Amino acid sequence: MKRLDSYWENYNAVSIALWPISLIFRLLAWMRRYAYRIGLFKQHKLPVPVIIVGNISVGGTGKTPLVIWLAEYLKELGYKPGIVARGYGAQIGKIPRQVDAESSAEEVGDEPLLITRRTGCPMFVAPNRVAAAHALLENSDCDVIISDDGLQHYALGRDIEIAVVDGKRRFGNGCCLPAGPLREPPSRLATVDLVMVNGASEPNEHSMHISIGKVVNLHNQDLTHNLEEFSGEQIHAMAGIGCPQRFFQLLKDHGLQLIEWAFPDHFRFAKADITPDDELLVFMTEKDAVKCKHFAQPRHWYLPIDVNVDDAFSNRLAELLRGLKRG
Repeated sequence: MKRLDSYWENYNAVSIALWPISLIFRLLAWMRRYAYRIGLFKQHKLPVPVIIVGNISVGGTGKTPLVIWLAEYLKELGYKPGIVARGYGAQIGKIPRQVDAESSAEEVGDEPLLITRRTGCPMFVAPNRVAAAHALLENSDCDVIISDDGLQHYALGRDIEIAVVDGKRRFGNGCCLPAGPLREPPSRLATVDLVMVNGASEPNEHSMHISIGKVVNLHNQDLTHNLEEFSGEQIHAMAGIGCPQRFFQLLKDHGLQLIEWAFPDHFRFAKADITPDDELLVFMTEKDAVKCKHFAQPRHWYLPIDVNVDDAFSNRLAELLRGLKRG
């Protein structure tokens, strides 16, 4: 049986049948946002600037590498950023939990653990991002907060909104859930401060592009190679991310021959999941690698991902932040 998201790229019998429900979803999303805007629901403003990084569609768009880039860029500007997130894939409970380099993905989630290890920034996770933000302020000296994947979490007040769009998939068939991939209609992008496209952008949008570092051995992280050194080899490629095909295509573009293993986003790996019954190398994403290190073998490798953003985005973000300081 096909997954529901396989029907979201175009109009078809399934998406058309679900279209009336999507209209209700779209109306409820608008009503909820409007209720926060008029004060019917309380929005919590914090004493430091809050930057939201999110999207209007489900599935991976590249938010995590952008959050990592953003944290490093803010440090270059002289800020002390802190980060909050939901912590998908972890059983956190209601009390905010601090993330550090020694945390486990089961405790805090795979993306927060990856972000913390890459940036070194203080970070808290909780289903309630307002509670996570207060815990962050109480336990660190951060002077700006990045909320990862919080565009629709309107209880947390925001000063800058950044929406990330997949440049290849864009908005699918343009319908809201469950007929399409959208949490909010494309018109929502007209209200955010910056639209960042992972890939080729259109007018009034900014673009970011993947930057590949060394391939790292998960069993011995001092061992690295250039990805090109594996060109022509057949490998197992494993990805438990929002868009596994993006990772697979990246490896194909560098000449690798793949046996593809696509897992659900935030999949909790066991040793058997990453040890096929052969001697081929296994390549995975860095996000998946943080969950597999304690049972990795020498055959396991992961690919760290960074992003390059256009100068106009960096300049506009710095300008928006200066405006907040003047205010």
